[in-house]
Amino acid sequence: MTAAVPAPPIELQVNGQLRVLQVPPEAPLLQVLRNDLRLNGPKYGCGLGQCGACAVLVDGQVARSCCIPAGGMQGRSVTTLEGLGTRAAPHWVQQAFIDTQAAQCGYCLNGMVMATVALLTHCPQPTEAQIREALAHHLCRCGTHIEILSAVRRAVVLRDQAAAKPPHAA
Repeated sequence: MTAAVPAPPIELQVNGQLRVLQVPPEAPLLQVLRNDLRLNGPKYGCGLGQCGACAVLVDGQVARSCCIPAGGMQGRSVTTLEGLGTRAAPHWVQQAFIDTQAAQCGYCLNGMVMATVALLTHCPQPTEAQIREALAHHLCRCGTHIEILSAVRRAVVLRDQAAAKPPHAA
């Protein structure tokens, strides 16, 4: 009997850092992020790519990490909730969700925040219809949809305010 040859390491660019992992290439990206990299922003929701709790940004686009094989992410940039901001200095989208108290249980929040970041990156002044479309496939079981929509509108304001601030003098 021959010994199984381990798969070659996978190089992932996650939150701006190159990570080299010895994981099966077919392992779901969500599993690798949570179990191997200890990034708990993306959540396991349905496991079918339908609820959005596992959303991450792949090259700036929203992607369902539960359905993506980790091996397919080599050479691509993956951003998780942890890569946006910190507790002390949250990303303006995270701050908008805090300001509007858009979370109830918080389970869907990862996907909602990631979808909002992608939306506002590609559509800086979205209409109400564009906001609703961007969030349409992210499920909130608690029913805080009104607050979430308010958070997206608030994020536009915070982003614009941040852009208008003059650079700090040294």
